[in-house]
Amino acid sequence: MKARVFVTLKNGVLDPQGKAIGHALNGLGFGSVGEVRQGKVIDLELNETDAGKAKAELKAMCDKLLANTVIEKYEIELKG
Repeated sequence: MKARVFVTLKNGVLDPQGKAIGHALNGLGFGSVGEVRQGKVIDLELNETDAGKAKAELKAMCDKLLANTVIEKYEIELKG
């Protein structure tokens, strides 16, 4: 089973890298770009066939290592 985890900063947490990206895009002529928030995507391949077990295991991975849950939130996407 394949999984994708999206990790982003929580609302209210300053995102200087997102701000720099937005500023650079505006400077390149992309004036329609407003606020930018950056994050990371983590792709994993799991040796698990039960979606419930896989999701529970991924949640534990995120809580223990993949995301700093004090300032970051995450979303898990499973692919058959």
